[in-house]
Amino acid sequence: MNQQDQYPVKIEQIEQGLLVLQRRQRNLAVLALVISTIGISSLVSVFFQQNLVFHLFGISQQVQQLHIPFMIDEQFREYIHQPNYLANAFSWFGWLLLKVIVSFVGAFFVVGLLKKIKFFKIRLQSFLLKFVAWIVVFIVFWSGLSYIQHDLNEDEYSEFKAFVHYDKSIQQSEIYQYLQKTDIAEPVQDYLLAQTALMHKPADLVVGKAYTDKLIKAENTDSHFSQYGFKPEQLWTIQHQVFNQAVSPIAKSVELKVVRANFWSNIVEKALWGITVITLLLGFIIYLLSQRIGKRLQRIGGSLK
Repeated sequence: MNQQDQYPVKIEQIEQGLLVLQRRQRNLAVLALVISTIGISSLVSVFFQQNLVFHLFGISQQVQQLHIPFMIDEQFREYIHQPNYLANAFSWFGWLLLKVIVSFVGAFFVVGLLKKIKFFKIRLQSFLLKFVAWIVVFIVFWSGLSYIQHDLNEDEYSEFKAFVHYDKSIQQSEIYQYLQKTDIAEPVQDYLLAQTALMHKPADLVVGKAYTDKLIKAENTDSHFSQYGFKPEQLWTIQHQVFNQAVSPIAKSVELKVVRANFWSNIVEKALWGITVITLLLGFIIYLLSQRIGKRLQRIGGSLK
């Protein structure tokens, strides 16, 4: 019995149908990968969205950038030029998503290419070995992108980091030594040095508290305090980091904005969790459909042989 007798449908029609199924499986696999990538990105965003939402309201839960009052002379501003933190926060978040997406998709792509090479195809038969290979490729992509990110940002931050850096005592820092040579009002110096101490890695809470206490005292006794150009949100951040609450009247005036920031942060978090669950579940279902079509193709191919 020849193939024409065995299969009433023409071989060409079967092969054409197989090509359609192969394209459908490939499209479903790509769609599952894209949707899963969106889900992973949303999951990662859940843990970082609060900082971004707070920054959109001009608030930070920890001192991450040195705020310079407007009364400071231009020479001092140029001397401690620093990158815009909000722009860099979005840049950092963008790099994070880029690393997740490129590493996640790239790992699948590279493992798929390796499986087409006979040497690796024989050795990547089990799911465990394929998973280990995927993890290794993911780490390679992530490390490479992290190196590029660090290299691009190093020059921009190096000058500012050197200015506020100290090892054991804040008196060792360039900013402290610079301020001692100026006639800048003492509350302004305390404001700058409190931020410097809290930006130290790890945060120098003892020194930060000493300067914060002096700031709170000056707010209550210095009649010119409101003229120094202090940022209320930064005063709130300083006190929140030191005391875990707003203490002075100016810092307390920011509480309403903090409540609004928390409100929107909660909404964004719930939305991201919803996107994460829906996309990962949908991606898993589409992946199962793709696998089912793949097994069907194998059965049909085996029958034709």
